[in-house]
Amino acid sequence: MVKRYTGSLDVTFFALADPTRRAVLARLAESEAAVSELAAPLAMTLPAVTKHLALLENASLIVREKVGRTVTCRLTAKPLEEAVSWMSTYAKFWDQQFAALADHLARHDAQLEEKPCPPSNSKRSVAPRISRPRAKGYSKRGRTLKN
Repeated sequence: MVKRYTGSLDVTFFALADPTRRAVLARLAESEAAVSELAAPLAMTLPAVTKHLALLENASLIVREKVGRTVTCRLTAKPLEEAVSWMSTYAKFWDQQFAALADHLARHDAQLEEKPCPPSNSKRSVAPRISRPRAKGYSKRGRTLKN
């Protein structure tokens, strides 16, 4: 198999593997935001958020711009487009698999319709109950000795 996206695709999927980074990307999909705005809903320190942002920036998923003391982040789509392109080949595979399953089930249903079910027997057969004799010295309740 040819590995077309080895370097950048690995970095993209590694960055997307963490739920915190996915939450940051979801927030940035709405609009650009300052680092402090991104850190506010997260239950972690600002330095921890900064490390996540550095990883996202390394994967080229975001761009950070500093104006004065404010660092603003914005989402970039190129790595996500490459990931979607790579996954689309597998989507075609699964579409084929599901189509084959649907065909199989349709053939199975057609076979079931061709074979009529035997009529059910309305009378139930009643098998005689076979009981074992109790051991001597025991009552109906179990191991209690009879008086």
